[in-house]
Amino acid sequence: MGDVFSAVFLVWFIIFPPLLFFLFKVLWSLHVEDQYASGLKWVLLEIIPPRDIEKSPQLMESIFAGFAGVMKTPTVPEVWIKGEFPTSFSLEIASLEGRTHMYVRTQVGFRNLVEAHFYAQYPDIEIVEVPDYVNLVPKTVPNKDWNLWGADFGFVKDDLYPIKTYKYFEESVTGKMIDPIAGLFEVMGKIGPGQHLWFQIIASPYTEKWQKTGQVTVDEFLGKVKEEKQGIFMRLLSDLKDVFLNIGKGIMGQEVTFASGETAEKKDESPVEFRLTPGEKDVLKALQANLGKQMFNSRVRFVYVARREVYHKPTGVSAFIGAIKQFNDFNLNSLKPTDVSKTYAHYIFVDSRLRYRQRRHFNRYIRRNGDPGHTKIKLSSEELATLFHIPDMAATAPSLTRVVAKRSGAPSNLPIQESE
Repeated sequence: MGDVFSAVFLVWFIIFPPLLFFLFKVLWSLHVEDQYASGLKWVLLEIIPPRDIEKSPQLMESIFAGFAGVMKTPTVPEVWIKGEFPTSFSLEIASLEGRTHMYVRTQVGFRNLVEAHFYAQYPDIEIVEVPDYVNLVPKTVPNKDWNLWGADFGFVKDDLYPIKTYKYFEESVTGKMIDPIAGLFEVMGKIGPGQHLWFQIIASPYTEKWQKTGQVTVDEFLGKVKEEKQGIFMRLLSDLKDVFLNIGKGIMGQEVTFASGETAEKKDESPVEFRLTPGEKDVLKALQANLGKQMFNSRVRFVYVARREVYHKPTGVSAFIGAIKQFNDFNLNSLKPTDVSKTYAHYIFVDSRLRYRQRRHFNRYIRRNGDPGHTKIKLSSEELATLFHIPDMAATAPSLTRVVAKRSGAPSNLPIQESE
């Protein structure tokens, strides 16, 4: 043991500075980001759709494209001194004891931007500032009166593979679109008194560098694997390896072959349309279409919280996850609850671990916290428009709050009396 301490003492100035710098970097980043976040002011806006709306979710794509206007590339001082991080919007659908509402939570400074883009596409909707609905339940859940279950959603495949979007929800005979969000509203409207079911998408516009990483996915799908160029040192090692492996063959008079001189396999140079099956062509088309969309770094989560006497997991959890599965396509991509976020525990310290996971998930929801960042998924504007849009009038869920009267401006020919 003494020899170990002696060795560490001799090299401490080499080992500890990098470790301490890394620790300082993480703690400092958390500190300045918390300071920056504490200075932000937020507003919760309820989106109340009209009764007779009949518009495609495609309009939401224009709205989300407008949201991307808040995107900026912060400088190094803004990141490490000011603690600035990308602007995000929280798109939320909440069932409060069976009454379903749609919300957008945004910074106060971007309220006009949100309202302008919504009114531009949906002139008859109503947007009102409301108190935060998360205050309807205790801040500390679970407790002796309340219980909860929740999870974040992740992708089964690479982020570029899209989910089943609204363009696929169309009857082949009549050509009429089936509103994909109608089933979600129906499920959320089935809960009763003492129960709350909340769905949240925290979306932050992603930079154009997505094009490069996304193109890699397309190339991998097409089998375009780029050969890594070997450096001088690696080529020398390869040559030495060839020599040693072929010494015996040379002595025995056998034919000697070198890796560097081997003939590469002839690749299939036929056009892509002849090499892909019909299903693969559809996947390629979807990948390339998604690559051209505005992308958002996103956190998708839900939580079911209810009083213990009415807590019913099949209604609040199983039915909701089943409604989300309608957006899954096994040829493309699927949403599924991630194990690291699900509020469950097994084997040892079950009660304490379960309570910790439940409270962590609940706190992240009510704080609109997107952490952990490395588990976020990237959603295109089309995918966001599928998961969050103004429901069509065909969505007859009685639980959905709608505008009673139509919103319109005053007639232009009203007589104006001049004051004397």
